[in-house]
Amino acid sequence: MVVPRSSNLRATLFNTEKWADLPWEQWVAQELPAMKGHPGMLIASIGHTPAEGEIIAGPVAATGVVDAIECVAYTKDTIVALVRAVRERTDLPILAKLTFNWGDDLYPAAEAALKAGATGFTAIDSIGPTLQIDIETGQPTIGGVGNKAWMSGAAIRPVAQAVVAELAHRFDAPIVGTGGIIQAEDAVEMTMVGATALGVCTAPLLRGLEWFERTHKSLSGWLDGHGYAALADLRGAALKHLHPVEDTAPLTFEFEPLKCTKCDLCVVLCPYDAREMEGDKPKTSDLKQILLEDRCRYCGLCVEVCKPEALTYGNWPR
Repeated sequence: MVVPRSSNLRATLFNTEKWADLPWEQWVAQELPAMKGHPGMLIASIGHTPAEGEIIAGPVAATGVVDAIECVAYTKDTIVALVRAVRERTDLPILAKLTFNWGDDLYPAAEAALKAGATGFTAIDSIGPTLQIDIETGQPTIGGVGNKAWMSGAAIRPVAQAVVAELAHRFDAPIVGTGGIIQAEDAVEMTMVGATALGVCTAPLLRGLEWFERTHKSLSGWLDGHGYAALADLRGAALKHLHPVEDTAPLTFEFEPLKCTKCDLCVVLCPYDAREMEGDKPKTSDLKQILLEDRCRYCGLCVEVCKPEALTYGNWPR
């Protein structure tokens, strides 16, 4: 049975792509030399084993057009040996591409990669395996037991940002933040958690190469509107607000009755029955929100479902 290699779901991409369809010799002899004089930084992504790195790294560096090499591996152990093999064959900057799939071993692997010669990181690779089923036929639309699929795009951005922030907190090394940057605001957010540069793939694949110009224009407008000269001015701006230990202080809430539409979602959807409302008419000063503190677990769902923002946090963000 043949299944598609890519599947789009709301700016999220599922894929079963492997490596380049072209042999590495063609990249070295034709594709990379053709990029001579390119206007940006050219990063050659190679992998995925140390043995392959030993063969490919030297010829790739010898083209003279590559500015950095990205090492990609499927296991936490392989990435370290791969970086070491590439470092022995070039003085070019090396990016170790990290994946959330390594779990708690991700950060020890990152540290080991730096010690093996990596200059910085790319975070993160696509995550998975993933599986999607057509419920009318029972057939997989993407993925399977033997044909594993992976997910990139919008759905993984919160995961990628958490990894980037942790890397920025732990290591003094450049980070290419990649995973789910779909619009200008995503680029701002990824930069604020510590990304030195940004990587994109899903967005231009789904929306065309014109995405770069549109997003750049939108990003410039956002920066101008917020008084920033460059995106770099925001680098790491959010890190000081990330609490190193769990904040156990209970949330406080504020209620503005003149904004309330009396939809009662805050009352109906509270899983702890901790909300009550007094008053029948919306947008009047007579409306009152009552919090039953002995029931409330301060989950914040009531605030999140309040579309007119009549109910807000009194002490968040802190």
